Amino acid sequence: MASEQTVSLLRPGEDVRGVFACVRKARLTTRTGSSYLALELRDRTGTISARAFRDADALGARFDRGDLVRVRGRVERFRDEVVVEVAEIGRVAPGSSDADPSLFLPRAYRDLDELDGFLEHLAREVYDGGFRALLESVLGDSALRAEWRRAPCTRAGHHAYLGGLLEHTVAVATLALEVCQQHPRLNSDLLLTAAIVHDLGRTREYTYGAEIGLTDEGRMLGHLVIGERMLSERAGSLDDERRLALLHCVLHHHGPSSAPGGRFASAEALALYRINALDAAVKGALEHGLGPAGPPLAA
Repeated sequence: MASEQTVSLLRPGEDVRGVFACVRKARLTTRTGSSYLALELRDRTGTISARAFRDADALGARFDRGDLVRVRGRVERFRDEVVVEVAEIGRVAPGSSDADPSLFLPRAYRDLDELDGFLEHLAREVYDGGFRALLESVLGDSALRAEWRRAPCTRAGHHAYLGGLLEHTVAVATLALEVCQQHPRLNSDLLLTAAIVHDLGRTREYTYGAEIGLTDEGRMLGHLVIGERMLSERAGSLDDERRLALLHCVLHHHGPSSAPGGRFASAEALALYRINALDAAVKGALEHGLGPAGPPLAA
């Protein structure tokens, strides 16, 4: 879609030629008994309703809800609502240059290159040789780093946008470094390493298209198990004590209920849980409001 013709800038009377995500599709009937398509189209700036009255059945066979679609039509005003009257619509072929998810999905406002730089700075604050080698393996993987930059942290909760995972990771690791300065008895190398990799499994949890979906791995295992597998594959630099301490922090950063005996095995695991919950709750409150009981503590 032309960069200047975003949903947020569409005005009545304008022609539309562009690519959008179709996030709603329904076949309805007018009062006279003819069928039409009721749609909702989205890009990263917002959503707009759309309708197709002519050849509704033929047009509807060309795409499904969740597809990226190429649309030709005109913006009109109907009952005080701005809508697109669709003349042509069809699915965009996978792999097309028009199918970049960043054009249709919300994304971080913060600069990702800057966040990447913060992440590398935080990793340099780890001095234990084994933990540092693990982080070098993770941060040195260009394909993994690309997914880290792209992934959201959740699909509907906090940091639910492209780049959200990197933003949340940097926030949690920054808070971990501050906590270690306030509580020097904590193992700062363990806690900071755990903070950096605690959500690593999310890099393999999502699919990207018209909407953020789940991979089979994400749907069946979840990011905690995926993250444990990814770290175990790279943990050759760690002895058993360090490896188990790190995995305990990562696997139970949503709370102690899943830990053996329902208790944390280290102060570092407790600290990571609280820090993660703090960033998730504050970000959730800023994005979605406090609600009657406040945002959830962990996510």
